[in-house]
Amino acid sequence: MELCPVLQIGWLNGWVLLCILYSVFGILLLAFPSEVVRRLYDRSGWSKRERVLNAIGKLVNFTWLAFVILTPLKIGTPVFAVGVAVFALGLVGFVVALLNYNDMPLDQPVTKGLYKISRNPQVLMLYISFYGISIAIGSWTALFMQFISQVFSHARILAEEGSCLRQYGVSYHAYMELVPRYFLFF
Repeated sequence: MELCPVLQIGWLNGWVLLCILYSVFGILLLAFPSEVVRRLYDRSGWSKRERVLNAIGKLVNFTWLAFVILTPLKIGTPVFAVGVAVFALGLVGFVVALLNYNDMPLDQPVTKGLYKISRNPQVLMLYISFYGISIAIGSWTALFMQFISQVFSHARILAEEGSCLRQYGVSYHAYMELVPRYFLFF
């Protein structure tokens, strides 16, 4: 791992793993009914503060994306193997969480599958994938950028949970009392 690896345009950079992740995500979104996709991206109940914090988090994440695109993968090193394993774990979890989301009726909160152990498995698994990519490129800077992005992402998660409380009421409140925000804690 390096603090800041050499940035260069290349065929075997972190963008390869990003393409895998976003290709799988795009295929799933195309396969899902439009109502499910709309619900996935509904931000109508968010406050201005929540929108601003989300935008800052996205800006940090876009900076991370640019950094990853320009950083070569550390192929042939233990760091690469660990990074790809973490990435794969996150990707599989992300897919499972999306499928769980798709399987729930639109008039009910999502509470099955990975949602039984985390209220936000999609976001959590996506960030595990991002950490895996950061490890696979061998960059402490990328890991730090992801951590900062997640600090702002927490505001997004709180906003989504507030929207779910307004939309689903008592049933979502009961779900919040049973299931942690993240896995095993909080």
